[in-house]
Amino acid sequence: MNNDERTARIAHENKLMRRLRFLVELTFATIAQDDSLTLEQAWDHVHALKSAAVAMFPGKDATFDLLYLPRFSRLLAERFRAN
Repeated sequence: MNNDERTARIAHENKLMRRLRFLVELTFATIAQDDSLTLEQAWDHVHALKSAAVAMFPGKDATFDLLYLPRFSRLLAERFRAN
């Protein structure tokens, strides 16, 4: 792989990481602020986010679970007063 290809791959991965960060923040804000969401709908948002993350970064299911699932679990427990 030459230097140009390497630079392009890094730029693409950075773009995907920014997109994922945006989606995480958007999902978090939606769950936190939309009072009409049920617990089930909120979990549907989290599962959709995970699907999008795995589509962008194949094989990183466990990484998503490690990094983001605890954050969303805490939010949902606080928001819905459930475990």
